[in-house]
Amino acid sequence: MREEPGSTDERLREEPGSTDERLREEPGSTDERLREEPEVLTMSQPNGLLNMARAVAGALPFVPRAGGLPERTVHVPELRIDPANVAAYAGVTGLRFGDTVPLTYPFALTFPSVMSLATGFDFPFAAMGSVHTENHITQYRPISVSDTLDVRVHAENLREHRKGLLVDIITEIKVGYDLAWRQTTTFLHQQRTSLSDEPRPEPPKQPKLPPPNAVLSISASQIRSYAAIGGDHNPIHTSTVGAKLFGFPTAIAHGMFSAAAVLANIEGQLPDAVTYSVRFGKPVLLPAKAGLYVESTDSGWELALRHLLKGYPHLTATVAAL
Repeated sequence: MREEPGSTDERLREEPGSTDERLREEPGSTDERLREEPEVLTMSQPNGLLNMARAVAGALPFVPRAGGLPERTVHVPELRIDPANVAAYAGVTGLRFGDTVPLTYPFALTFPSVMSLATGFDFPFAAMGSVHTENHITQYRPISVSDTLDVRVHAENLREHRKGLLVDIITEIKVGYDLAWRQTTTFLHQQRTSLSDEPRPEPPKQPKLPPPNAVLSISASQIRSYAAIGGDHNPIHTSTVGAKLFGFPTAIAHGMFSAAAVLANIEGQLPDAVTYSVRFGKPVLLPAKAGLYVESTDSGWELALRHLLKGYPHLTATVAAL
């Protein structure tokens, strides 16, 4: 999966009457439908390389797609955290390693489970070549390195967009009976839809920017390390040749690497219960130096990672207390 190569000002909005609207039963109605419970597929932590192989196979043009969402939930019970993996994640992203995991670490921890769902042939489109456009995290309580986790992943909200089909993948992590962390990851598959002929929005004028609060240097070796730690072996991130096959001049940084790295300046001020919402813009071409902008607000912070010379955003984000 990769981040959206277009501008972050194009908001991905639901259209009234879109495919994500659910048919709801009236309580007590004589007309109630009998529906099957969604299948829950309980497994150990999925293998990242196997997911990559399924993603490649699923991109073949003759693989049939049902068009709807899979009626299953991926369930990984009793998932233990490897402190060495957390330390490596903190080291490569610049975040802290301590008794609790960084806010964005569960994304990397559960990425194999997300991909186990998204690379299935019952998913509405191929995972390979899809675009990670947005990510929304809600942390209800910090997760300790020593916690044992219960992870569930499912897909919902399949809908049309001017650029293609959007789907949300929901990841929930419980510690005991308590929901500790929840994420909505939005992917876009670029194709024609009934909205494709809508007028393209006017590109925003880039404002004259002050000097950034910090400059992030991102190397290809950092991104290869991040790929190994999080299990995202997509060649657009780790190989110049692989990136060129998808139209990039060189390898690009993972969107969620950037989303983690921009938190380093404010991580020490984050409350225990917090939301973190990210919209991805143009990809970070490696190697790169990017300007980090941090603005304090009444509810938290606004963050942006921008191209140093041209000023366009690689990501924009908000952080707020619950």
